[in-house]
Amino acid sequence: MEPRQLSLELRKGENPDLSRRRFIAGLSMLGATMAEAVSLYQIGIIDDLPDPPIPGIDSSKVDAADYAYSVLDTPDGFFMLVNYSITALLAGAGGADRATQAPFLPIAMAGKTFVDSIAALALAGIEWKDNKAFCAYCQVATLCSVTSFILSIPEATRAVQVLLGNRQSNLG
Repeated sequence: MEPRQLSLELRKGENPDLSRRRFIAGLSMLGATMAEAVSLYQIGIIDDLPDPPIPGIDSSKVDAADYAYSVLDTPDGFFMLVNYSITALLAGAGGADRATQAPFLPIAMAGKTFVDSIAALALAGIEWKDNKAFCAYCQVATLCSVTSFILSIPEATRAVQVLLGNRQSNLG
């Protein structure tokens, strides 16, 4: 697709898939914002993560826990930041009708957001098990992941149908 056409479709196009993709991109930016706050705390730029007055929420405690620094000697907030950037990239990739023109893009986005959702829910379990508390920022990000997965399903379903239809027509 020509860059000018892609620009026009992404900025001005209107269809349900584009609306959901824009929402997923926005949720990814919100998730990245949560990751930025956690990362700033984990690297010592800020001293505390302010929390809403909700029982069971202690973001500073959770994000200072051993497991939050256990992968590649890196605070996990930075991994979160990269992760949400990749989701935003997948949401923005391809034209308005990518389910038919580039079906692997919506399938990849649905697969990624599904894995993200499972991983985020598993991490919430670890947060609670190890700390008897949750990170508010991480749980907002978890909601972003789960919602993104749900929003990705219709376009991915169409893309699978396109691929199966193409496969069946090639076999017949």
